[in-house]
Amino acid sequence: MAHVAPTSHRRPARASHRGHRSDDGSIRITSWLGLAFAFVVGWILTAQSHVGVHAAGVTLLVMLVPVTIGTFVTGFRQGLGSWKAALLAGAGLAFTLLKFFF
Repeated sequence: MAHVAPTSHRRPARASHRGHRSDDGSIRITSWLGLAFAFVVGWILTAQSHVGVHAAGVTLLVMLVPVTIGTFVTGFRQGLGSWKAALLAGAGLAFTLLKFFF
């Protein structure tokens, strides 16, 4: 039979942080610039003639759309941070959506 420590010596249970919402402030400029850079990489990949590379670019751009929208939603709740960088990421999102639909 395994030894079990008596109840008096056990550590108390820690509180769960699941419901805790940390307010980290506004969106960092590196997040916006990273999104804009990823859009540019996706456009470069979709311009390639190799079907696998082109498909990778399309996949990247499709995945970036909901991530960018989610970042904007969070940005409007907590603060955009750098509005210029947010505008750059928004332009990338707009160009990508126009490219997909037209």
